[in-house]
Amino acid sequence: MPDRIAAKLAFLPPEPTYTVLAPEQRRPRGAPAPAPAAASAADAAAQPPPQQPEEGAGAGPGACSLHLSERADWQYSQRELDAVEVFFSRTARDNRLGCMFVRCAPSSRYTLLFSHGNAVDLGQMCSFYIGLGSRINCNIFSYDYSGYGVSSGKPSEKNLYADIDAAWQALRTRYGVSPENIILYGQSIGTVPTVDLASRYECAAVILHSPLMSGLRVAFPDTRKTYCFDAFPSIDKISKVTSPVLVIHGTEDEVIDFSHGLAMYERCPRAVEPLWVEGAGHNDIELYAQYLERLKQFISHELPNS
Repeated sequence: MPDRIAAKLAFLPPEPTYTVLAPEQRRPRGAPAPAPAAASAADAAAQPPPQQPEEGAGAGPGACSLHLSERADWQYSQRELDAVEVFFSRTARDNRLGCMFVRCAPSSRYTLLFSHGNAVDLGQMCSFYIGLGSRINCNIFSYDYSGYGVSSGKPSEKNLYADIDAAWQALRTRYGVSPENIILYGQSIGTVPTVDLASRYECAAVILHSPLMSGLRVAFPDTRKTYCFDAFPSIDKISKVTSPVLVIHGTEDEVIDFSHGLAMYERCPRAVEPLWVEGAGHNDIELYAQYLERLKQFISHELPNS
């Protein structure tokens, strides 16, 4: 039942905006780009192409390569694109997980483990990650939820939790980043796996960007308690988060009401000064100057940087 509610409320995977090619599939420079995959991630899971990159492939000179379609709206040059590492991991629920590491700040202490919002994939987020990471001086590790981008399976609440677990393990084992140097960042639906993971593991900090209390509370704002058939009950997990938490929310959010951010903030044991963006909606907080200012202040001055 919760997964049925979750599917109705939350998941809108776009047509994939990128492909990941194994080393032997890489085209020579100057050759035309391959057409982006038209098949859905679920189709890809059912019928993997003959030369699908293996889990774990993607580091070193024989690395996987990322190819973006026009819909990814790439904002940078080939040099920046070449620096983006992509590879596959495998979740405990046996889905193939597309992962991306954007090395924006090699000397930085912190890496953001970024769980993106709905209706986007890694291809569309890639330019944003480069801009954000270089401005706040953090590397960014991200992943596509099951059924999004090149990740196999179907989107569901259980898969969300397994997806972020696999991403956390990949960041720790593949790149050797320890928990005290990981900042969990969740945006919109991405706050759901972020809160779940943060309630089970301690990390440097947690950033919740337009969080939701639970699925039913989004659909039915008068809901006052968590029912057994509710989905995404983050409001019941946030009190178990022992890391510092920064909550960011727009006061005019038309998708997840501002009251959700307020309630999550009030339940955080270690909440820091929140950012309430006056007049901002659900998808435009990043356009306000105080967004970057608050992130820089939090990461550079309120967290340890030695």
